[in-house]
Amino acid sequence: MSSLQQQRRSGSSEGLGALFKGTSAAPTGRGSNRQPSGHKSEALTSRPQLAAVSVASLATTKEEQLRIKLESLQKKLKVFEEAKLSCDETAKHVKTQTQHTEKQIKEEFEKLHQFLQDEEAARMAALREEEEQKSQMMKEKIKKMSRAISSLSKKIRAIEEKMGADDITFLQTHGSAAALTPECYSRAQCTLQDPERVSGALINVAKHLDNLKVKVWKRMIAPVTLDPNTAHPHLILSEDLTSVRVVKNNPQRFDKYASVLGSEGFNSGTHCWDVEVGESPLWCMGVMTESARRKGDFTSRSGLWCVACNDDAYIACATPQLCTRLTVKQKLQRIRVQLDWDRGKVSFSDPDNNTHLHTLKHTFTERVFPYFFTNSSLRILSVSPQ
Repeated sequence: MSSLQQQRRSGSSEGLGALFKGTSAAPTGRGSNRQPSGHKSEALTSRPQLAAVSVASLATTKEEQLRIKLESLQKKLKVFEEAKLSCDETAKHVKTQTQHTEKQIKEEFEKLHQFLQDEEAARMAALREEEEQKSQMMKEKIKKMSRAISSLSKKIRAIEEKMGADDITFLQTHGSAAALTPECYSRAQCTLQDPERVSGALINVAKHLDNLKVKVWKRMIAPVTLDPNTAHPHLILSEDLTSVRVVKNNPQRFDKYASVLGSEGFNSGTHCWDVEVGESPLWCMGVMTESARRKGDFTSRSGLWCVACNDDAYIACATPQLCTRLTVKQKLQRIRVQLDWDRGKVSFSDPDNNTHLHTLKHTFTERVFPYFFTNSSLRILSVSPQ
């Protein structure tokens, strides 16, 4: 390549470089429109590259902004999901409370009916007793009056008979003196006291009827009833909500999970019981050994054979081994637990449709007790005959 050609190429490069440095002035001559073909291609390809870099940067910024918004929305969603879960649990609890309260209302009205019947019987008995007393008193007075009347009637008849005789006979009998003889005077004399006015003989109606409703009402009510919604878990309220007692801790008591054992343990034979769980979302039942740990988290220790439910997910467990998931076609309302201690079997079934759920096996060497856990309520039923 000649030196002239090199100068021309160098001059063209500098001019194009100045143009791509961002000069905004318009071309001033025709010569400025003349560009080598190679540099024209470079200009056309650089602009899209710069635009792509700018778009990528902008997209990254926007994505970061959206990511922050997304995290905020996800947190908000979690808050609402937790609130909904709380509402769902509250709704279930409300239903359970309603069922329990409805049962209590019926029981309380049965007690009220029985109380009123007993109160009526007591009132009627008191009335009959007073009637008997007053009637007996009047009978005695009537007898006494009858005897007095009979005595007076005899004397009156005797005197009337003598007075009815002729004068000579009368005087012969009573003498000719003007005054009555002592004998005649004595016969005509009445020694009976005048009858007293009968007092207290009538039924005391006021005693039996006065403020009857108020008196009965006062016997029916207590001035204060306790609110079970505010009671500490260690307090037990009576069914009528008028008394409370403390549940004291002891070595046999569970302290972490809401569990309870049956009062009778088994070390031989076969035993069976049904449990109604209703709509309870969380429960567990089976058998537990007498020596099993009851304090803290006992699920990691051996000694419990059970089936459990957590929001319609059912499992069978023999602690501390892994649990087996159970396939259940419809929500369980009742569970039958069958223990065969001698053969080392604990079987679970649905008594409503006679469906076997699971059987756990173990060689028992000590007493086992029925085990129950719930966060709501459950009820032990009599086993229905097959």
